[in-house]
Amino acid sequence: RTVCVACLLLCVSAISAFSQSLDSDFTFTLPAGRKECFFQTMKKDASLEIEYQVLDGASLDVDFYLQSPSGHVIATDYRKSDGVHAVETEEGDYMFCFDNTFSAVSEKVIFFELILDNMGDGEESEDWKAYVQGADLLDMKLEDIMDTINRVKSRLGKSLQIQALLRAFEARDRNLQESNYERVNLWSCTNLVVMVIVSGVQVYLLRSLFDDKRKTCT
Repeated sequence: RTVCVACLLLCVSAISAFSQSLDSDFTFTLPAGRKECFFQTMKKDASLEIEYQVLDGASLDVDFYLQSPSGHVIATDYRKSDGVHAVETEEGDYMFCFDNTFSAVSEKVIFFELILDNMGDGEESEDWKAYVQGADLLDMKLEDIMDTINRVKSRLGKSLQIQALLRAFEARDRNLQESNYERVNLWSCTNLVVMVIVSGVQVYLLRSLFDDKRKTCT
């Protein structure tokens, strides 16, 4: 019976270890001359990682800062198109803001991702140790296995996110190239029409200068 209870607690601890790492992402439009702030509640001795990218907008830049629950600014970026910040947290609400007040006309499309680690209370995952003694504890090394799995899971999530960002950049560049192609064609046709009209007017004016309008008597 003790073995069954220990196995059950091991399964619970494995599930809780996976749930301690939380990922979320969000894409929003930041209007010109505006600032948007977001809040994230954190526990003590957890880890908060913020990654952001400016996907669209003039110059592809934005101001960013991260503020701790005590009111101290712990990370700042000025006029940057992307950034990554990771901090060990204290208990409370962390605030991070994207500032576009320096731009009077251009709105920005911003993507950001939050990666929260060690958000579990850690007490339930320690209960299984009471049922594992001596050499069994050394042989299993469950904590090391779970740490490795969580790191692999986190890196895989980041890889998928980077691939999504690259696809977004590719789509944006393609749209920009197609738009430039249409503009070049439009202005080329406009210039051609203007050149033809100007040439016709010049020929008419030159001919009018050499026309002899005096009457000749015979």
